[in-house]
Amino acid sequence: MTELHWLGVRELARAYATRRLSPVELVQALLRRIERHDPALNSFIRLDAEDILAQAREAERAIMAGRCLSPLHGVPVGLKDMIDVAGVPTTCHSKIMLDHVAPSDAAVVGKLRQAGAIVFGKLACQEFGWGGHSWDLPFPLARNPWNRDHHPGGSSSGSAAAVAAGFLPLALGTDSGGSVRNPASSCGLVGVKATYGLVSRRGAFPLAYTLDHIGPLARSVEDAALLLDAIAGHDALDPGSAPSAARSATADLHRDIAGLHIGFVRHFHEQDMIADPEMAAALEQVADTLRREGAAVADCRLPPLREFAGVNRTILLAEAWAVHAPWIRHRPEDYGRIMRSRAMAGAFISGGDYVQAQRRRLELIAAVDDVLRKVDVLLIASAMDPPCRIDDPVEEARTYARQARLPFNVTGHPAAVAMCGLTRSGLPLSAQFVGPAFDETTVMRVVAAYERVTDWHTRRPQL
Repeated sequence: MTELHWLGVRELARAYATRRLSPVELVQALLRRIERHDPALNSFIRLDAEDILAQAREAERAIMAGRCLSPLHGVPVGLKDMIDVAGVPTTCHSKIMLDHVAPSDAAVVGKLRQAGAIVFGKLACQEFGWGGHSWDLPFPLARNPWNRDHHPGGSSSGSAAAVAAGFLPLALGTDSGGSVRNPASSCGLVGVKATYGLVSRRGAFPLAYTLDHIGPLARSVEDAALLLDAIAGHDALDPGSAPSAARSATADLHRDIAGLHIGFVRHFHEQDMIADPEMAAALEQVADTLRREGAAVADCRLPPLREFAGVNRTILLAEAWAVHAPWIRHRPEDYGRIMRSRAMAGAFISGGDYVQAQRRRLELIAAVDDVLRKVDVLLIASAMDPPCRIDDPVEEARTYARQARLPFNVTGHPAAVAMCGLTRSGLPLSAQFVGPAFDETTVMRVVAAYERVTDWHTRRPQL
């Protein structure tokens, strides 16, 4: 058996079923690894070893009695500290929320418990999912396992760092402008933002109501798809939840992609926002690989990246201001500098600005839908640059907005990122795959086909 901390979901299920491993043994091994390595990475905000071991013992008893609830039974899943667990603080990595104890589980946590998963700690994030790599917060910043001097992406920074470092196999983050896909890209993981409304956000602290998603981070597309299936489903208590009959994300993972049509959106990284040469070269290699696997890959165009960015920014500013205005007025000193300045800017978005952004949003959705009627999946850049040093605010400010993830928060289409290379300095590079609404199945199929003929998803950082 490979090292326990690198086992995937299916491997864990087989090991449990054959009694070669128990959930308690796995959790004990992970806790030892976290104790040894996380002081240098700061991925966890809260880790209750006693509770985690109690969950592991319960999972083990069920397995021994032949009551396995799902493929995730006995599998640890970490949570970004914007997702509620009953009786546990949800701090959003902010002084504002240090005393907030969640009264109940978030909807996704309830689904994890129903699946028999082990709810494994709270993970670091950027303040309220928007505060950048700020040094004036109550917890230290998570760092990139591939190089601790570099940032791990955000805002679900601890979620990505923990999975990439082998502290746990799966984690959940939130994504309003790329905050699952950004850290997944920076840390060499698969990160998924499903179709808007497929996964309930009830019990996750909001950043922007009509842009927010909860999504998986994993080391393989199969693991990400299994986690997505576990948390997906209509929730009548979430007004944004969609009563969709979406297919399982795992349904077509083993199918080839011969005959699929892939639209390569080059202009995002070649014209709209010129990418780092290593990133651009990696995307070309992805396109070539998909062609060799039988897909028809051809260039296609979406509206300019700046239009998506303008709509996303206007909506996010207005909706975040609606959330934070009372605290900004009465407790501004308790915010980190970056979050405070960003949230305050929302006060200057007028009702007319917001309405016009929502009107343009509908046009952008229609434009993407029109392209996706002609192709099955889009191939697009995720980040335009590899992650910069965590202590270089100038370079962070320059590169952080250089991305092509936020368009699909605006439109709500499913999007996944996957590792597709390493820079000469050893930092991950990633590609993004986007599909029609509620067709996560085909997006995952394309990523799986890419994984089968490359080995990037098997690379691991050296801690």
